Amino acid sequence: MQELGKVESNSIRVTRQDDNRVTIEKDLDTENMVLSMGPQHPSTHGVLRLECITDGEVIVEAEPYLGYLHRCFEKHCENVDYPGIVPYTDRMDYLAGMNSELAYCLTVEKLLDIEIPRRVEFIRVIVSELNRIASHLVAIGTYAIDLGAFTPFLFCFRDREHIMNLLEWISGARMLYNYIWIGGLAYDVPADFKKRVAEFVTYFRPKATELARLLTENEIFVKRTYDIGIMPPDVAINYGWSGPMLRGSGVKWDLRRNDPYSVYPELDFDVCVPDGKSSVVGDCLSRHLVRALEMEESLKIIEQCLDRMPEEEGFNPRALIPKRIRPKAGEVYGRAENPRGELGYYIVSDGKSTKPVRCKARSSCFVNLAAMKDLSKGQLLPDLVAIIGSIDIVLGEVDR
Repeated sequence: MQELGKVESNSIRVTRQDDNRVTIEKDLDTENMVLSMGPQHPSTHGVLRLECITDGEVIVEAEPYLGYLHRCFEKHCENVDYPGIVPYTDRMDYLAGMNSELAYCLTVEKLLDIEIPRRVEFIRVIVSELNRIASHLVAIGTYAIDLGAFTPFLFCFRDREHIMNLLEWISGARMLYNYIWIGGLAYDVPADFKKRVAEFVTYFRPKATELARLLTENEIFVKRTYDIGIMPPDVAINYGWSGPMLRGSGVKWDLRRNDPYSVYPELDFDVCVPDGKSSVVGDCLSRHLVRALEMEESLKIIEQCLDRMPEEEGFNPRALIPKRIRPKAGEVYGRAENPRGELGYYIVSDGKSTKPVRCKARSSCFVNLAAMKDLSKGQLLPDLVAIIGSIDIVLGEVDR
């Protein structure tokens, strides 16, 4: 018979005390559970799979898995000439096609070293800022519905429809525009375009204020986003964050201001960061507030462009577009401030071909999503949806 001094197993510990009393202690040994969210989960904003390791309802680790929406963009670019790549840029971040086209065209124009007419520059900025507002409306509307608020979703898509109509009027397409071309534009703006854009600005300004109040004064929405998924500014910088994600952590960094391009240096607008009064700087609510505030700044930019855009009778926006684009040998990196952050293109030319040797797209969505492990660690499982929604990813740009 085994002497009962101290007997241990993985789950039971038996000990005899000095007074011959026997105590039995049991350990409740628990294991982490692996939970797969996606790739069809409705709150993942695209075809994304998250492998979550949970301890009860607490997230130990959340690993994003890509590959369900691969666009083959960079491989296409090696087989298509420079102008032919423009439509493919639309299909990466399909919610901000104008912005993606602008970033690409600026990069090729940098390689070609050509000057763009001022009227073209102002039109480019107007359509890009309209597209920024439309993109933020999708981000805010879908974020609200993720957390259970249905009415803001309807309001956002109602107002976004006005922008879609304007962009369709100018380009002929609702989402995939192929409007901004290397060296110019596909078409000049219609005769009453300025008037209708000005009417939209007047209409939307009070709507933007109403929309901001509808969510930031919603107690349930605030409780679901306040102090959730905090990202310190130094960690955000080390991850390479940009756009509303970086500004949500309190860093005043906007390429339109810090590395200006086009006519942005001539325009007056603010770089929006949270003040810490209604949110914890760096949390999900801060990132939402930045997007809500940026729509007002875009309206200010559009108004200034409408006032300053030169009127030229018989203007041809294709006049300076090269007939055959064959850049000199070299490499270039160009970038622009997209609704989700910095979109950059690294292009290599051999000086002989009309096709790039390499066209690498630097996606802000990919970089922002890479921080999921840090953002989700120690958070509750229901908060994971709030964290993903605050990143505002578009999987076509993540998995390019």
